[in-house]
Amino acid sequence: MKIICKNDGLAHEVQCGITLGELSRDLCPEVTDSRTGRTLPAIAALVDHKLKGLEYRVEHCHEIEFIGYDHPDGQRTYLRSLCFLLQRAVAGLFPDKVLMIEHALPTGLFCRIAEAGRDEDGRVVAYIPSAGEVDAIRDRMRGLVDRDLPFGKEKMLSEEAQKIFERQGQSAKATLFRSVGKYFNSVYTLDGRTDTFYGPLVLSTGCLRVFDLISFSDGFCLQYPSDKDFEKVVPVRPQEKISSALSEYAEWCQITGIRGIGTLNQRILEGQAISIINMAEAMHERKYAEIADTIYAGRHDIKIVFIAGPSSSGKTSSSLRIAQQCRVLGLDPKVIELDNYFVEREKTPKDKYGEYDFEALGAMDLDLLSTQLNGLLAGETVEIPRYDFKLGKKVFEGRTLHLREKDVLIMEGIHALNPAMVSSVDPKRILRVYVSALTSLGIDENNNISTSDNRLLRRMIRDNRVRGIDPESTLMRWGSVRRGERNNIFPFQEYADVLFNSALIYELPMLKYYAEPLLRRIAPTSPAYTEAVRLLKFLGYITALQPSEIAAIPPTSIMREFIGGQTLL
Repeated sequence: MKIICKNDGLAHEVQCGITLGELSRDLCPEVTDSRTGRTLPAIAALVDHKLKGLEYRVEHCHEIEFIGYDHPDGQRTYLRSLCFLLQRAVAGLFPDKVLMIEHALPTGLFCRIAEAGRDEDGRVVAYIPSAGEVDAIRDRMRGLVDRDLPFGKEKMLSEEAQKIFERQGQSAKATLFRSVGKYFNSVYTLDGRTDTFYGPLVLSTGCLRVFDLISFSDGFCLQYPSDKDFEKVVPVRPQEKISSALSEYAEWCQITGIRGIGTLNQRILEGQAISIINMAEAMHERKYAEIADTIYAGRHDIKIVFIAGPSSSGKTSSSLRIAQQCRVLGLDPKVIELDNYFVEREKTPKDKYGEYDFEALGAMDLDLLSTQLNGLLAGETVEIPRYDFKLGKKVFEGRTLHLREKDVLIMEGIHALNPAMVSSVDPKRILRVYVSALTSLGIDENNNISTSDNRLLRRMIRDNRVRGIDPESTLMRWGSVRRGERNNIFPFQEYADVLFNSALIYELPMLKYYAEPLLRRIAPTSPAYTEAVRLLKFLGYITALQPSEIAAIPPTSIMREFIGGQTLL
């Protein structure tokens, strides 16, 4: 039969039933890294825009594209496989304990080892590994890599798989399988260990030579290859504040008894959705009040509040909610967007493609911003500009501002945490707030939920509802959005004085209700189809909220920024 290999653009006669791995060896053992020009080993393949592992057998005519670590799905395939490798190593060294892969950090995936049971309150009991034990896990992983063991895949009765997971101490995984209600599920095997991962793995452990482990907090970080250089792991970065926010969220989930998607599904199916919504919103209200308390306590010094965060983190709603809580304390907040301070279009820097780079720090008129902020702090009255994006310049329309004793200026923008933005303004007069959807709720013990997936679903729903942008376009632009975040936002997370976690425990069931119909519109021929299929598969493990339950979401909720019905002013 014939297949078209997208990597070389040619049609090839191949034997029916050949595996993608065999095809890769013949046609495309390596792919070219689109960022560096270096060659990388093929990790997986897109078969008619659907992600497949290299063990997949080709039995029909297809268009096939082999992908490496430079592709987002290549990275996910490598990381899933690395997590199974880690799982197997921990099980070999600590057979009476359970690995918990909890959330992403700037330095890697944060992992903990837990006792197989739970305490009397149903909470996980952590086992804190010594530095020597972390070294032993790394050595065990490297030994498995040297043995080049194959990853197996098979269909298994869900009931049988649940029993295996219960024996392995993975109660969250067993609960998830029960809540989804499928007769059969795909499971993976490695050296006698059975587990599930929600996407394909690499062919064998020998493919996983680039990784490291470093001790951190009460666990350790699993480091994977860097985006910029596949042969090196991600660099160690400051991560204490982000880690603290994620740990706090995880602890709150433990208090509520929701330990993963399976438990959340159960609660929703039992009719507890509105109770969960009310509790989650109460937690947000409490956090907004705490931020306002911090501003009030420092009111004699703090006159400017900068708010930053990645796309669709809820910065606009957070600005308004913080302002609302400040008013409760007798302060008078003034909310202004930093976007008013762009430079004139002809002065806007350009990227390597010759396009205007509106996300670069140089796209902002830093001199005017600093001059006006220093003037306001000195008691002067300044005229605030409005940026006209059609004209590509600032316009002054007589809007003036003067900060009185009880006034506080709240400004939101992507560079708000970057000290270079207002280096000439006294830092004691500024409070920096970082807003992001830092969910640490996992699918199960060793499959964490990407915080960027939360935000992508939020953005897709809002773009379609408010801006008339189709879901395909949102998915196609997301890579560019993420690059901007990595360059301009994430490096400055730890400069924040306050972190606000905008994730809500009920949001994925709510987002599923809105996102699934949008994702299903994307045609199989679309280059966004691969991502649509991945997200649909992920959402397939989640029980959706019903309209009557969504109606219980208050009009001041962050979620209303994305689904509509918000009353914040």
